Amino acid sequence: MIPKRRKREPLGLRQAPQIRCPAHLAWVRGHECAIAGKHGITGPHECAGSIEAAHVRTGTDGATSIKPSDIWAIPLCSSAHRLQHQLGESAFEQRFGIDMRRTAQILARLSPHRRKWETT
Repeated sequence: MIPKRRKREPLGLRQAPQIRCPAHLAWVRGHECAIAGKHGITGPHECAGSIEAAHVRTGTDGATSIKPSDIWAIPLCSSAHRLQHQLGESAFEQRFGIDMRRTAQILARLSPHRRKWETT
């Protein structure tokens, strides 16, 4: 006789603690690139490609293989977003003289969709 199968215990959290708000990401993508015209090593950044919502990882609720909450997003053109990942966040911030975390905080505070995540 074969023993009965046992139920597996769920691993980890049942619901991700990160906030997901597609409407906020769309609103962020409606802004200009956060580094448009800012001087880097080779002169002012010239935006190329569409605007993307780039998530800031350093000092946020993200982790290894876990994307941070959508409230930690800033607008970057596709070339700047690629550069952010190539350089790493601290080098990217130093190169263009921006504070990505602070920018994301300001955008989250001004977002017309703020009430959606504050009420949950």
